[in-house]
Amino acid sequence: MVARRTVPFADPYLLPIAGLLSALGVTEIYRLHPQDAFRQGVWIIVAVALFAATLFLLRRDYRRLESFKYLFGLTAIGLLVLPILPVVGQTVNGARLWVHVGGLQFQPGELAKIMLIVFLAGYLREKREVLAQGRLKDFGPLLVIWGMAILVLLETRDLGGGLLYFGIFLAMLYVATGRMTYVLIGVALFFIGSVGVWKVTPHVQERVTVWRHPWTDHPVYCPSAPGHLALRQNCQSYQIVQSMYSIAHGGYTGTGLGRGTVTTLGGTQLIPYAKTDFIFSVIAQEVGLVGTAAFLLVYMVFVLRGVRIALLAGDGFSKLLALGLTFAFGLQAFIIVGGILRLIPLTGITLPFVSYGGSSVVANFVLLAGLLLVSNRANREMLR
Repeated sequence: MVARRTVPFADPYLLPIAGLLSALGVTEIYRLHPQDAFRQGVWIIVAVALFAATLFLLRRDYRRLESFKYLFGLTAIGLLVLPILPVVGQTVNGARLWVHVGGLQFQPGELAKIMLIVFLAGYLREKREVLAQGRLKDFGPLLVIWGMAILVLLETRDLGGGLLYFGIFLAMLYVATGRMTYVLIGVALFFIGSVGVWKVTPHVQERVTVWRHPWTDHPVYCPSAPGHLALRQNCQSYQIVQSMYSIAHGGYTGTGLGRGTVTTLGGTQLIPYAKTDFIFSVIAQEVGLVGTAAFLLVYMVFVLRGVRIALLAGDGFSKLLALGLTFAFGLQAFIIVGGILRLIPLTGITLPFVSYGGSSVVANFVLLAGLLLVSNRANREMLR
């Protein structure tokens, strides 16, 4: 009702897709942990409320956000700093990206992602002509804020977040300037930086080792095993190996929704973190290859509609904003699915709209509101 009132000309597919993915996520979470499904439902209500508030507040002209681009950039850096603070920050699975205040636990990086996209859209729109000329001085404010973000992400050891932010930055820079040279330089710098981080960070070294060699025929060092020796598939790579077994068990048509094997007869979890990092593995087992292809096609349709919105937008800020939001959504889905399928090293980010997590679902509904606002303006101007 709010969308029909505030953005009547917006793309008609994005909101139903978000509803479908959210419903599938709650269904799987309920199948795994009914109490967590109730909490996820509450967060979805909060997310939809913020979605409606965003549409209502920015219905007249969302482009005024461009005037506050530097404020958005600095606020994003502040949010990224929160997890490394000694009192409120928490370390989960080797990455320090959670904030715990009272009874509330959330990932500020999810909202920081959207704020950085707003900053990049505003700055690149303003400076795209001079940036295309390659003058170093015009990269100053952009590199300062981006460098601060990367340093914070390195401190938190959030590999998925680092890859996500770098990808968004590179994609938006290319769209704004049209220079492939920046992409090639960015990829080279990313490769050099990745090798450097891999050499000095044990957590990253372990992730890469698990990615390349998840199985071993002889015992290797395992900090949690008696005597500190065990097969790697029973220790560091247990999560990814069990996830791959789950996907393989689904076959072509799957075991049926709600009929997958996720625990032993004694109730022990076979797939660790099934409701968050590895919910795709549960879905793939229950719907099979055919259902998984359809599931991923839903994400592809979302990205396709987002790119279409960017192409139809009439001004530079709107184009960059829509492209940045769409690319962030698509890249995040690729990173988590690619990690589970061992295309890339596994990272601990969420599957948009589907994984359990309040901060993730809230950020994705705000992202959706941004796309609908751009779409509504673009389609309304076309009808005039």
